[in-house]
Amino acid sequence: MIKFIITGGTLDKRYNPLNGELEFPVTHLPALLQQGRCTLALNFQQLMLKDSLDINAADRIAITTACINSTEQRLIVTHGTDTMVNTAAQIAQATLTKTIILVGAMVPCTIQQSDALFNLGCAITAVQLLPIGVYIVMNGQIFNWDKVMKDTQAGEFKALNHA
Repeated sequence: MIKFIITGGTLDKRYNPLNGELEFPVTHLPALLQQGRCTLALNFQQLMLKDSLDINAADRIAITTACINSTEQRLIVTHGTDTMVNTAAQIAQATLTKTIILVGAMVPCTIQQSDALFNLGCAITAVQLLPIGVYIVMNGQIFNWDKVMKDTQAGEFKALNHA
């Protein structure tokens, strides 16, 4: 079984036509997985619905604790892209014997041309195939948590070139 730990991020944001802001009324994850016709056994734990810029140290501890306490060995953490690498680093410090994927989106799932469903599909496949470790899955790529950065100019994740 795969467990989703839901924390929010752009993936789950929705445009509010009344005030023009992006907000988090509910998670869209079950609907997205139904749209993608996912037939896997899944478990969901919603911890929070926050923009990743609002995720603080206590939130990162809560996310890491949820990973530690999970009985499932394959976890997908939905997360905003701005501080995803920071949270992945915190989880990695726990040195768990689980496969953990952090995934998000650059465009909310409710907006046309969103990358949310594609990224989720990639994460679901990756968590089933990868060995134990902490990874970030974005833009059709799999990155080790410590070898990736968000390129804010290009609006995508890129591998770090370690010498």
